[in-house]
Amino acid sequence: MKINRSIRMGIGVMAIAVVASACGGGEQRSALQSASEGTLTVGIKYDQPGLGLRNPDGSFTGFDVEVAEYVAGKLGVTPENITFKESPSAQRETLIENGEVDFVAATYSITDARKEKVDFAGPYFIAGQSLLVQSDNTEITGPESLNDGTKLCSVTGSTPAQTVKDRYAQDVQLQEFDTYSACVEALRNGAVDAVTTDDIILAGFAAQYPGELKVVGQPFTEERYGIGLAKGDDEARAKINDAIDEMIADGSWERAFNDTVGASGYPIPAPPTVDRY
Repeated sequence: MKINRSIRMGIGVMAIAVVASACGGGEQRSALQSASEGTLTVGIKYDQPGLGLRNPDGSFTGFDVEVAEYVAGKLGVTPENITFKESPSAQRETLIENGEVDFVAATYSITDARKEKVDFAGPYFIAGQSLLVQSDNTEITGPESLNDGTKLCSVTGSTPAQTVKDRYAQDVQLQEFDTYSACVEALRNGAVDAVTTDDIILAGFAAQYPGELKVVGQPFTEERYGIGLAKGDDEARAKINDAIDEMIADGSWERAFNDTVGASGYPIPAPPTVDRY
């Protein structure tokens, strides 16, 4: 029996589509599927002292790293089988949506806008936006002291940068860089007057440069750090929420904080309540 050429072409296209689907062509992967195979790829920051830092020897340290490793352990994956992938603020949703990471633990504030693209477990920490300045700066004491001559640095795609645009656009000259470490270097060399992000991140940088930088003012937002994962990955989100609850209950959360952030002098807050939305 002869098959019409157009039909043959249609069958070929369908076959290609099936193969692409089977190979995961853009289809999001469940974190539990990866964990069942014994490995996980986790997005973290590489340049945040005390939270997510890639050390010169290639190892990783920080509170986010400790949280990620604890969660991975509860999913059955040991630390040596975790691949950490750098996740800049502006790329976190894309990395999740493209299936390049199984989940992200990278000072990732839970927001309604982000929940349209990804899901969150947590929060596992609550921070607040603040300001970092040079130690001899007496003019900037908080957001109320900013003016239209203030050069303020934050990171592209971050919640703090958006907060500045929404609340203080008339008061500052906002400069957006790819990373907070780049902002801090600009602050150290006098190219900007202040850096803004969450207080816990700024405390880590202040501790990295003692006597040179300081955090000023009171936090002026509430930032709920969550673990981001693929939209609709409900079973994984539930298990990660359970892991965060266990980490808090068994004392591992407090120990991880003291071992990582504690050296900066940032006071340990009360642990958060997991939001099972």
